[in-house]
Amino acid sequence: MATTPPERPNIRQVATRAGVSPMTVSRVLNDSPKVLPDTRQRVLEVIHELGYRPNAVARALATQRTRRIGVLMDSVGEYGPTSTLNSIELAARQAGYTVTSISIRDEAHLTPEESVAHLTDQGVEALCIVAPRSSSVSAIRKIDVGVPVLVVKAERDPAFLTVSVDQHLGTLLAVDHLAALGHTDILHLAGPLDWLDARSRERAFHARAQSWGMRERPIVVGDWTSDFGYEFARELTTLPEYTAIFAGNDEMALGVIHGLHENGIRVPEDISVVGFDDLPMSRHFLPPLTTIRQDFHALGLTAMQVLQAAIEGRPIPQRTKIPVELVVRASSAPPRGAR
Repeated sequence: MATTPPERPNIRQVATRAGVSPMTVSRVLNDSPKVLPDTRQRVLEVIHELGYRPNAVARALATQRTRRIGVLMDSVGEYGPTSTLNSIELAARQAGYTVTSISIRDEAHLTPEESVAHLTDQGVEALCIVAPRSSSVSAIRKIDVGVPVLVVKAERDPAFLTVSVDQHLGTLLAVDHLAALGHTDILHLAGPLDWLDARSRERAFHARAQSWGMRERPIVVGDWTSDFGYEFARELTTLPEYTAIFAGNDEMALGVIHGLHENGIRVPEDISVVGFDDLPMSRHFLPPLTTIRQDFHALGLTAMQVLQAAIEGRPIPQRTKIPVELVVRASSAPPRGAR
């Protein structure tokens, strides 16, 4: 037999149990300073006991606020953007906000303008752009969004709030690590240069390699996928002059290691390989991958803190770049002939 689901506790039940008015409960839920500390604590205890959850629609009507963040993604297939979105969702939930996300490329081929309209029609109080391409950021510059806009990118921007993982520092750590091992000829396998993160890494790579007096070598532009890294490495029919590859992400590094292995080129004995991201499985590559670890949890938390401050009219937290960490594993070693 079908059973009737239990009725959800409502604000009047909370008020009755706590011995206060529904208005007082509402003030507690909205963090009003007009409630005495003892009363606030008693109401919060009853809310916990009853498992009361305020109706988001009713709350929005009462406060004229949706407490909703819009996240516009330029891609949802890569590890970095997906991890960033997950971290923003967690931080938003902890702050009492919800997140609505949409992908420019994958959601019915929507344009940036259509994507922004879709999110603002849902009453988002702020917009966050994750994993942006320069083309999408340029398009959004032309739109009067009407709410605070934060772009996850390394460079400052007069039009937007910005937060980022320190892409420049991560690249310096990778190049310095290989230089300290004795490498003087490194190939950079970059991500698509329309991606702002890929461009930031590419610029930092050239500058740092030049400062070490390394050989000037054109970069190879990839597409972030392990398939690209594999196909690139498979075309190396002979051992190249360069002794190390700095891949723009771990997925391309994985493909490179696979392709080199099939060509009989050993990692790291013949060529060292360094990645960027520290995928959960990077420690299980053969050999385990030396890489740059990005703290996506801290990135999402910082982005949410900045957005919440902007929404609530508080001082914006000082812009900081999230630090990175070099993780040294077995895929990097001194160059061939130096051991």
